[in-house]
Amino acid sequence: MTVEHTPTTLIVETTADEPCPIDFLGDTADIVYFISMAHTERYGADHPLAKAAAILKRQLRVNMAPLLKFADARTENAAEERMLEGLWQDAGPLAEVASTVAEAIEGTTELRELTGSFPELPERLKELARIAAWAAERGAQVRLTYVI
Repeated sequence: MTVEHTPTTLIVETTADEPCPIDFLGDTADIVYFISMAHTERYGADHPLAKAAAILKRQLRVNMAPLLKFADARTENAAEERMLEGLWQDAGPLAEVASTVAEAIEGTTELRELTGSFPELPERLKELARIAAWAAERGAQVRLTYVI
């Protein structure tokens, strides 16, 4: 039996009537790891990305909520399907927070150090911000899911 390895990937869907012409220019795994660790931060996770999220939330007062609205794209039952449908959100706040977090990482020494093992994170967040801004300009919503 062979097991096919699927890379960790962030999936950004929109409700726009046309396909988004903006795409990620690199691997999105860094975003998946960051938002996953940001979610666990509230439970005392000690990972550098969780620590970065804590600084963003508590010291810099960044509202991370739009980035933390995500789930596994693969569902196993109707309840999980319904949960995925509840993930649609306004694109503007997501664009704003993705941009804010990218700028904070680039502009804060401690955040750069904590995210140093994920060097493409700021660029991927900027690309996410551009995708979400594109959707917002069209009055569309966005949904974040991932595959591992």
